[in-house]
Amino acid sequence: MVSSSSSSSSSFFSFSFFFVLLLLHSCTAHNLPKFSAILIFGDSTVDTGNNNFIPTIFRANHAPYGREFPGHVATGRFSDGKLVPDLVASALGIKDLVPPFLDPHLSNEELKTGANFASAGSGYDDLTSVVSNVIPVSRQLLLFEEYLLRLNLIVGPIEAKQIINDALVTISAGSNDFLFSFYDIPSRKLEYDVYGYQDFLQGKLQDFIKKLISLGCRKFLVAGVPPFGCLPFQITEQSLNLTESSRGCLEKENRDARVYNFKLVRLLKKIQDSNPGVKVVYLNIYDPFIDMIDHPQKYGFVETKKGCCGSGLLEAGPICNAFTKPCANASQYLFWDSIHPGEEAYRVISQFVMENALPSFLS
Repeated sequence: MVSSSSSSSSSFFSFSFFFVLLLLHSCTAHNLPKFSAILIFGDSTVDTGNNNFIPTIFRANHAPYGREFPGHVATGRFSDGKLVPDLVASALGIKDLVPPFLDPHLSNEELKTGANFASAGSGYDDLTSVVSNVIPVSRQLLLFEEYLLRLNLIVGPIEAKQIINDALVTISAGSNDFLFSFYDIPSRKLEYDVYGYQDFLQGKLQDFIKKLISLGCRKFLVAGVPPFGCLPFQITEQSLNLTESSRGCLEKENRDARVYNFKLVRLLKKIQDSNPGVKVVYLNIYDPFIDMIDHPQKYGFVETKKGCCGSGLLEAGPICNAFTKPCANASQYLFWDSIHPGEEAYRVISQFVMENALPSFLS
């Protein structure tokens, strides 16, 4: 049983941490670049609800997802609250929430400031999306082309071109490719070793960025992969001993993530150098994520080895539902379910984006 003084201390810490974030935001907001719109591509870490509108079981439009979201609504975001695109778009003054493009009620006014094309469960490798029937990153390009047609009709081709030129294009994917197509279901292991598969994925990413450039995009924020060896689901699946004391990050998988990110930095520099007038910024997700795991007390977390939903060891998507009781205080958990961070962790990542990545667009 938690004492009242302990509970009050925890609440005070959470409030203080959030207050510090607000202060940091107010200090950096004036030094942030200006963007006309925000365009999001990727997987469940950035999907704000597109999977609600396609025939897949990879959805989060049910309780207890959205428990901390305004109105306590399960919107399809794989979290208890908002995602990084929402928090960053709000900090930049673009919009409070980034809507999914497939929402049939998406207004013309919303389209002017961007939309989200991401799909939970997707990756750069089309094979990753086959079983789950979600939208791979390559097909998200088709949604973007549809968006362009609609934007041209709304504001005209000249203004539409300017909006796209000045939009912040965020791309975040790759983890599902390793988890679904290489480690857990080793389909690609028949063709590649891990280093070859990294190169295969980054070739797909390079082609994707080139196509977006040809369509007028000029400002790219490209995320690396997190330490996916620390995901509770992955630890559970790969570990034979599931006792609390023995659970820990899988170093081999984290090493693969670091190598992938090292290669990605080089690739993005190559793309940058080959395309004058285009700005490509690398977003280091790995370091702030691992810091939250290694030093949870800095952020007010007390649990980093399992998610808040149910047992926190396996529940995610359809099996994180109304019958799997979540923890009482999600802000103390790094992970909301066994795969996805909670809103508090996303706030830390968002602050990192604003302080360490977005200023690069000013240079």
